[in-house]
Amino acid sequence: MRRASCGSLLAASLSLAASLSLATEARADSELAFEGAAPDDALDHFFLPFDVPAGTREIEVQHEGLTDGDVLDWGLLDPEGFRGWGGGHKEPAIVGELAASRSYVPGPLPAGAWRVVVGKALVKHQPARYRVVVRLRDTPTLAPQPERRPYSPAAPIGGGARWVAGDFHVHARESGDASPTLDAIATFARSRGLDFVELSDHNTDAQLSWFADVSARHPELLLVPGFEFTTYDGHANAVGATRWVDHKIGQPGVTIDAAVDAIEAQGAIFAVNHPAFELGDACLGCAWKQPLAPSRIRAIELGTGSVKKAGVLFGERTFEIWESWLATGAHVAAIGGSDDHSGGGAMELTSSPIGSPTTMVFVEELSVAGVLAGVRRGRTVVKLDGPADPMIELAASVAHDDDTVRADAVTLRATITGSAGETARFVADGVALDEVPVDASPFVLERTFAAPATGESRIRVEALVRGAPRSVTSHVFLRKPTAAPASPAGDDGACACATPGRGARDATPPRALAIAALAWSAVGLVRRRRGSARARAR
Repeated sequence: MRRASCGSLLAASLSLAASLSLATEARADSELAFEGAAPDDALDHFFLPFDVPAGTREIEVQHEGLTDGDVLDWGLLDPEGFRGWGGGHKEPAIVGELAASRSYVPGPLPAGAWRVVVGKALVKHQPARYRVVVRLRDTPTLAPQPERRPYSPAAPIGGGARWVAGDFHVHARESGDASPTLDAIATFARSRGLDFVELSDHNTDAQLSWFADVSARHPELLLVPGFEFTTYDGHANAVGATRWVDHKIGQPGVTIDAAVDAIEAQGAIFAVNHPAFELGDACLGCAWKQPLAPSRIRAIELGTGSVKKAGVLFGERTFEIWESWLATGAHVAAIGGSDDHSGGGAMELTSSPIGSPTTMVFVEELSVAGVLAGVRRGRTVVKLDGPADPMIELAASVAHDDDTVRADAVTLRATITGSAGETARFVADGVALDEVPVDASPFVLERTFAAPATGESRIRVEALVRGAPRSVTSHVFLRKPTAAPASPAGDDGACACATPGRGARDATPPRALAIAALAWSAVGLVRRRRGSARARAR
């Protein structure tokens, strides 16, 4: 994959200057046109190849679908790999040595075979026709973008170990269906008290080259790299990823397991976004239908958008999916994301601003590595509506250094703040235990659990508002000391536990259950922008 390093940008600048001074090296502009129909086959993507001669300084791809009611997506590959993915937006794609249009990556333009990528997002009518015009230029039209720099991790922000607030699903203008700048996102996120946001643009890493410039103006906000791995059978979140991963499932060698491998190889976390968001053509490919083992999923977007917006429609089903994965033995942490596409600006009826929901993560330091470690350790709490929701801090009486406690029994203590007058409960192995009125802040909910004879139990805590979960912790898993297999792949973290004091309640549940040292909050799922998805009518 070709990326613009500082050295390559300098080389491109010198090359550009040389081409302008030596007329013999320049070539006349040329134009290539493609018009046809999308192949009527089972593959979701096809390609339009074209040759780029040496000396080309800018490439523009103008594209359009010609069949009403059908939706095509668009991207670009150079001889070495990825150059951008605009999805369904209609504006031309432009790539040059020193600049690129949104969703695309600047850098040297190698001579050879390039390809326009066309995704069959929604094909209801055959044939689905298209027109593409490729313009090869020897003189760039885009002004240089010197503020774009290769990504490097930011230094840790602020103090040491603590709970931090963030949003794991935010789209900037590098997503074809979004509009805000990173500056607008950062300003709004800080206005809501957030400490970090993950930029999860659709199938592109073009946003990363803006991080350093924006972070210099917003030093108190951590920008977490990543992208939304958008397929036509579900959307996932590559939390912490810094390199594009091929999303064209079905092409040679492109599988969902290979994608997870490529994401994890970067030290990133594979999470599933809005798994229950099934709305047909209104939300293409949003519901999770990929054939992936739950053991390969490290986190779930328990809340997508404010619970007050669409949680009533999709929250219960999302919890059911989560529990079904956990029942297989997978350890899946809870996170939440707004799926904001407007920088907190004008909202559609089902849209939610950045920070709704808010995910709390316990970190050893506020850094990308610190946030990833907190999620891997299950030290998360999802506040399903936003920052003002109740906070839950869950501690275990037995020390442990991951999300699993190995003991014959354990006492769990949940300290809840900001929720006087509502209720709270433990949920063990998917079964909700008695609700307890929360009549003070802080309020302590305490219970002792026995480990099962075999296998493991799992326990979380929920704070409820008007009878529905509003804040939810990730699970703590409980095993007998003699049955202590290795933690699930990727779970190398530690859980910060405290020795509990006297609690508000103490009882033994009807089943052997899990214990804890985390916090979590989530319910609900909200509108999804059109990402792209299979919905093909034959």
